[in-house]
Amino acid sequence: MTPFGARIRSLRQARGISLKQMAADLGVSAAYLSALEHGHRGRPSWLLLQRICGYLNIIWDDAEELAELAKMSHPRVTIDTAGLSPRATLLANELGRRIDKLDDAKLEQMLKLLRG
Repeated sequence: MTPFGARIRSLRQARGISLKQMAADLGVSAAYLSALEHGHRGRPSWLLLQRICGYLNIIWDDAEELAELAKMSHPRVTIDTAGLSPRATLLANELGRRIDKLDDAKLEQMLKLLRG
């Protein structure tokens, strides 16, 4: 699940809206919305993001936060290390190979280090 998908699902459930109902109201298939929530689809289009915000009555800072989550929620990330040091390539490959074995605490620690 992507951060965007988790947030959409949480907002939808908090409002008591079924996935099927939200999909119908947004004019997308329930399968597509489910795949978006579970991270099996790429980022939503800007237009769909705006429709979701309107549908869930999300404004201002919350809408900006959702847009940021959408930008950072592509489930298939590519890291181009061409022109970088061999250590940068090693890091990218190790992360890609081992990310599924990292627990939430370790992921949070790494995020803090990278944002730091």
